[in-house]
Amino acid sequence: MTLPETKNGEKRIVPLSPEALRILSSLPRRLDGKVWGVEPHSITRAFIRARSRARAAYEKECEEKEIKPDPAFLVDLTFHDLRHEATSCLFEKGLNPMQVAAITGHKTLQILKRYTHLKAEDLAELLK
Repeated sequence: MTLPETKNGEKRIVPLSPEALRILSSLPRRLDGKVWGVEPHSITRAFIRARSRARAAYEKECEEKEIKPDPAFLVDLTFHDLRHEATSCLFEKGLNPMQVAAITGHKTLQILKRYTHLKAEDLAELLK
């Protein structure tokens, strides 16, 4: 898939899984060529609403189980945090830094490292 507009102003090609391509190709075509008719801030607002609903469900479940909810759970989770999680998951799947950077669009190893949060137990397992 080609992204004609990116944060850094350069268009880029993003490799997608067969399942992602299947889903995208099943969506109705728009006259303006865009996949979705929403702006980035709309996605952020929708994520905040979803996070609030998830937090409320968590608090209700804690109340039903008569346990004290963790005051920090889901409170500061942002849509952008998903990018950090996805980057780490790509490394956990065994992709190398060049492959991950091609998927995520990170231009330097320094920035890619900032988005990567590997689990110590996974690294220890690799040392066996």
